[in-house]
Amino acid sequence: SNGVTEILQKDAASCMTVHDKVEVIIHHTQRHFSLKSTHLKYRFHISSVKINQISLDESGEHVGICSEDGKVQVFGLYTREGFHENFDCPIKVVALHPQFTRSNYKQFVTGGNKLLLYERNWLNRWKTSVLHEGEGSITAIQWRANLIAWANNVGVKIYDIGTKQRITNVLRDNVSLRPDMYPCSLCWKDNSSLIVGWGSSIKICVVKERNPTEMRDLPSRYVEIVSAFETEFFISGLAPLADQLVTLYFVKENSDHMDEEFRARPRLDIIQPLPESCEEISSDALTVRNFQDNECRDYRLEHSEGESLFYIISPKDIVVAKERDQDDHIDWLLEKKKYEEALMAAEISFKNIKRHDVQKIGMAYINHLVEKGDYDSAARKCQKVLGKNMELWENEVYRFKTIGQLKAISQYLPRGDLRLRPAIYEMILHDFLKTDYEGFATLIREWPGELYNNMAIVQAVSDHLKKEPTNRILLTTLAELYTYDQRYDRALEIYLRLRHKDVYQLIHKHNLFSSIEDKIVLLMDFDKEKAVDMLLDNEDKLSTDRVVEELADRPELLHVYLHKLFKRDHHKGQKYHERQIGLYAEYDRPNLLPFLRDSTHCPLEKVQYHPTAHSNLQ
Repeated sequence: SNGVTEILQKDAASCMTVHDKVEVIIHHTQRHFSLKSTHLKYRFHISSVKINQISLDESGEHVGICSEDGKVQVFGLYTREGFHENFDCPIKVVALHPQFTRSNYKQFVTGGNKLLLYERNWLNRWKTSVLHEGEGSITAIQWRANLIAWANNVGVKIYDIGTKQRITNVLRDNVSLRPDMYPCSLCWKDNSSLIVGWGSSIKICVVKERNPTEMRDLPSRYVEIVSAFETEFFISGLAPLADQLVTLYFVKENSDHMDEEFRARPRLDIIQPLPESCEEISSDALTVRNFQDNECRDYRLEHSEGESLFYIISPKDIVVAKERDQDDHIDWLLEKKKYEEALMAAEISFKNIKRHDVQKIGMAYINHLVEKGDYDSAARKCQKVLGKNMELWENEVYRFKTIGQLKAISQYLPRGDLRLRPAIYEMILHDFLKTDYEGFATLIREWPGELYNNMAIVQAVSDHLKKEPTNRILLTTLAELYTYDQRYDRALEIYLRLRHKDVYQLIHKHNLFSSIEDKIVLLMDFDKEKAVDMLLDNEDKLSTDRVVEELADRPELLHVYLHKLFKRDHHKGQKYHERQIGLYAEYDRPNLLPFLRDSTHCPLEKVQYHPTAHSNLQ
């Protein structure tokens, strides 16, 4: 393409055509022809005057060229077999049969003052027939399958080469515009849909089969205009893009201080045609060399169907436009800082994106949120974006530490099968311990104990307790740490000190009866009923004798224990019945008589000699 740029600095392009395999450019003054194909590149001299049009067949193997001096040339790019004809008037347009390469389709048409069809017969001679004449100069021809469409000063016509019938005449709308300055743009969208652009109006014409009952003398096909609308600017070229249209506009604008119009940069728009209007999908002003000097007729739009490429040809520049792919769309979203949408777009089409990487877009999004100060959203996004990448996780944690936001990221850290190094979790726990005991306690409860070194955290909590020995949150958390570490006796001590409701559950769950032998008083001080029930339910683990021994100095507690024991079984604890007489007398007189009545192990004389009990019985 550098070669083309160099040529266009000294020369001007008069026309161009493109194909998946070939692109052909004709230059004004040097009158030569540059051809670039997938296999070969060459340039050769064609004519000493301006060349008006080039046409390629579908295979990209044959080319037709016509010029201002009436010359028409058709030849094979690879075989060099050719056809040459001279006319006495300028030939503006030429079109080869799409299947020209195949021997039975050796046909082409030219347009000057007449529309001429050339066909090669079986003797290898060319036969000429006039398809149309008498309406001024022919300015555009497009051949698709069996249909030839052309434009002259009056309008657009379509000829069916299969039935040898002219199908239609679509009249020109903007009759005030000079047809040589504002030429007609024609392109086939498919084998039956023709798009016509002229001045500032666009029509979409569909060729349809006529119902046989309506035939009479009418052609077998007719045309229906399915869409017709005006555009803001003058049309220099058209091309189909799926069900949308690519339009090249010639733009004139009024200057602010003068009355005169000036030529602005041409525009390449994508529009969605509707029956009576169109919707603009996108619009780009094109930077084209010397656009201030160009007229509407100086621009052309060519497109290569196979590659979805669009070529904007002007005398001094050729611009190639291609449909934005998902990568381009993501570029645009990132440029506009629409990170959420960019990430979604990348995730949806991750198989089709070539330049972008989902994780990198995610990282850019996290950076953007951090810069905005939205630390919680940034941390939440880490879960999705960082996935199982340990290194990225650790980098992010250190970044959040640097900006003093470890708390934000703490709740989103991996804690399942995927784990970071223990040091990372410990760093966060230490950070909380300095500033937020509640938050610290929550993490200890939520995080599995194997994420961090338990002993290190126990030590850290113990150090803080030296400064605040009665802090309930720290004590409870320390008990939880001890429990995880299976140091239940230490946990039990703390729970008892705090009179924590979990103490009984802890003893049961971890069978801590040997650890509570010397803590029975503490347990009963906390909740007599629960403690006694637990002791009686587990006599096999803590004998009655051991409990009585522990409660010796607290007769009021001993009474509660022995009373409940007696209630459960009159015979258990019989050796303490004698002692119980005094305890009932002291702490629970209403129950003394029922006790004496039910006990068979209490000698009556003992009661008579027990002063308190005796006075009670009087």
